[in-house]
Amino acid sequence: MSFLLNSEARDESGHLIRELHGVKLADILTYLVAAYDWPGLDERLRMNCFAVNPSIKSSLSFLRRTPWARAKVEELYIKARTAEVTGRKRP
Repeated sequence: MSFLLNSEARDESGHLIRELHGVKLADILTYLVAAYDWPGLDERLRMNCFAVNPSIKSSLSFLRRTPWARAKVEELYIKARTAEVTGRKRP
């Protein structure tokens, strides 16, 4: 039985999801908000930008100047998109 490893999952364009090829931070955040909503993001990532008066604009501002937070958001996006593409349940 063969299966697709998380690191090998590809998007609709054939790009590896883990490489975030051509994906803007705003698109990542919009996807995650649609998938989990603000309380769900706060539950998974525990960041004030998702808990206290959350908005795309304020969260982007925080994520752009905070590398560790951006890395966590990108990691969740990669896991969620990989699950979506491979037909598994989102984390």
